[in-house]
Amino acid sequence: MSRYSRITEDITRELRSIVGPSSVVTDEEKMLPYAHDEVSEDAYVKMPEVVVRPGTKEEIASIMKLANREKIPVTPRGAGTGLSAGCVPVFGGIVLSLERLNRVLEIDKENLFIIAEPGVTTGEVQRRAEDAGLFYAGDPCSAESSHIGGNIAENAGGNRAVKYGTTSRHVYGLEVVLPNGEIMTLGGKCVKDVTGYDLIHLIVGSEGTLGVVTKIWLKLLPLPKCRADLLVPFEEMQKAIEVVPKVMTMGGIVPTSVEFMDSMSIKSAELYLNQVLPHSDAGAYIIIEVEGSSETQVEEDYETIGELCLENGGIEVYVADNLSTQERIWKARKCVAEALRVVSPVYCMEDITVPTSEIPKMLKEITAISEKHGVKIPCFGHAGDGNIHATLLREDMDEDTWGNIKEQALEEMYAATYMLGGNLSGEHGIGAKRLHSLEKLMDPVALDVMRSIKQTVDPNLVLNPGKIFDL
Repeated sequence: MSRYSRITEDITRELRSIVGPSSVVTDEEKMLPYAHDEVSEDAYVKMPEVVVRPGTKEEIASIMKLANREKIPVTPRGAGTGLSAGCVPVFGGIVLSLERLNRVLEIDKENLFIIAEPGVTTGEVQRRAEDAGLFYAGDPCSAESSHIGGNIAENAGGNRAVKYGTTSRHVYGLEVVLPNGEIMTLGGKCVKDVTGYDLIHLIVGSEGTLGVVTKIWLKLLPLPKCRADLLVPFEEMQKAIEVVPKVMTMGGIVPTSVEFMDSMSIKSAELYLNQVLPHSDAGAYIIIEVEGSSETQVEEDYETIGELCLENGGIEVYVADNLSTQERIWKARKCVAEALRVVSPVYCMEDITVPTSEIPKMLKEITAISEKHGVKIPCFGHAGDGNIHATLLREDMDEDTWGNIKEQALEEMYAATYMLGGNLSGEHGIGAKRLHSLEKLMDPVALDVMRSIKQTVDPNLVLNPGKIFDL
């Protein structure tokens, strides 16, 4: 017997009374977009029984009280751009879409903060900060489509994490509706705060399993005055990756971004964009961004980096120091996921992370796994912080062959990742997709602590069940 109740007509009427009839969706065709995220496999498509679109924290609190009373699962959802099935309603029930909470509430130029609701896109946060002469450093590749609330839920990383860290570094306050419907406020505009447990950073990265975020205080920075991007093709991936730590150790420079693309990623992006990329027959690209307070400083930095790259196997160094050329460089990197989807509509994008010094070894392991199982695994990602998006392509394999090869390849890839001191996910999260792998690989004591926290905060297990671990 299921621990959860089904949605009845009475419950649907109560939901309509809370948020209004137009914000409750029960039509199957209209609910289908809420049944999946960007994971491409049918196994991670689960239909909700109802989609509810609240507009205030009070409405969310009322929905959670109803769900707790009736034992109905609630799955919070942002833009649905996740890659771990984290917003998929595994047990049906209510999908709680936060798309209507989409306002920037305040930009505080004196204290350098922006306060936003969870349904604002990350790109909009960046633009609103820049309009005020300030800078929001979070920068996932999905910035124009992902919601800032989803970034909080997954502790999104992105292109600038090597210098500015992941989303958690910029979050100083949260308003959260707990699974029982109570509303709590954590932190705010104070830069230093050790008043009790750090509950803010318990919520950040908890994948919507501990609370529903309704307001976010994000720290801003002064807007960098100058910026330049470098695109460096290499004949071999290993040479490209090996130059990355040298930039920071021998060059003494901490770049804003250090990204990489392998040969298959480059070719796929070229095809997708329908434009010729420089040295597209190269074995790898490294993309490096530097910024500073003066043109002289930025020029010195990119000249130092360029020389290091050429001395260590770089074919050529392309420098982009204006918006047009910078966009051209980044367009290829930011479209890779979409480009690979054209090559193979069904794929499995992984999010492994290892110490940066271990990236060359990890890429060798992935190449060996690819050759052993006869599956293409293009790799791209964040070379500066060790985050590798190894993407298994199904192409023309039948369902059974794909399932068997994928399972074996992932098991070997995860084992190699942990052997090298790494982890399952750097920014995409565990969700439903990696749940069983986490249980096999994570420290069991740490896993038990996580379970105990979940059961304390959400004893009826109504908030985003079926994610991170089984209970």
